[in-house]
Amino acid sequence: MSARFPAVPPEAMDEAQCALVAEIAGGPRGGVRGPFLALLHNPKLAHRVQALGEHLRFGTGLPQRLVEIVVLATARHWTCHYEWVAHSRIARNEGVPEHIIEAIRLGRRPDPMQEDERLVYDVALAAHDSGDLPDALFAAAEARFGRAAILDLLALCGYYAMLAMVLNTARPPLPDGTAPPLQPLPRGAA
Repeated sequence: MSARFPAVPPEAMDEAQCALVAEIAGGPRGGVRGPFLALLHNPKLAHRVQALGEHLRFGTGLPQRLVEIVVLATARHWTCHYEWVAHSRIARNEGVPEHIIEAIRLGRRPDPMQEDERLVYDVALAAHDSGDLPDALFAAAEARFGRAAILDLLALCGYYAMLAMVLNTARPPLPDGTAPPLQPLPRGAA
């Protein structure tokens, strides 16, 4: 499949696109890639998306390995190959055990998991399944992480679902010529 949103060459960028590239390159992402190559076609939207993403990816206060479990669960839910390839690498670097990464890739519940890993995984599954957290899961997540972190976890699910839709629609080539790593899941699976 070919990319539906071709890269905008620097010489063809308008002022808003140039400002966005400078903003992203100057932040923790360090450069424009992935969904932002497509989002550059709408710089006003991209500016807001990247600001939210910067908070969710780098500013929640949650351990990064837990953020990456949520991202992987979301990429798996939406069968987003690009998101999966990028974030499975980050997850490994952040210490997410390989058996958890592989179980999520296969659409299976990881076992064993630490309690905090299980909680964020269950929050992601519930958010993607129904958009709601059962009372017992909400109470457990609140006791472990607090209300603000629950909102961050829900926003992570929504944000990466949006990016998965952008990436799945944009169809960028996978990094390093990687083969698509995910098989479609049956409806109602992880």
